[in-house]
Amino acid sequence: MTRRKPDLDPLSRRERQIMDIVYRRGQATIREVLDELPDPPTYSAVRALVRVLEEKGHLRHTQDGPTYVYAPTRPRDRVATSALAHVVDTFFGGSASDAVAALLDLDGRELSRAELDELGTMIEQARKEGR
Repeated sequence: MTRRKPDLDPLSRRERQIMDIVYRRGQATIREVLDELPDPPTYSAVRALVRVLEEKGHLRHTQDGPTYVYAPTRPRDRVATSALAHVVDTFFGGSASDAVAALLDLDGRELSRAELDELGTMIEQARKEGR
């Protein structure tokens, strides 16, 4: 299988937490991120992490008076697709079927009948489209 290069650099655990906050809010200041982070580090540490996220291309900022307001550079669903492709390539050798099999076998996470039906519909649609 051909390995795809992720659209953006991968994120650390703390960077993912920050991005989750910014996506949930739509935009956020350092103070707002700090207030929502679990077991938050210092203000300076959050500011440094946000700067790294900007350098990696995940965030951009605008200025509101003396305050920087950060927003994601890409829609969450597009970033999620890129991240999932990276996981499939890294842990499943590029095999989507192996990744789906692993999802179906997660301990303690049974799919509902509706979710299974939805997956079946998506598979049939992909067959029709020749994917």
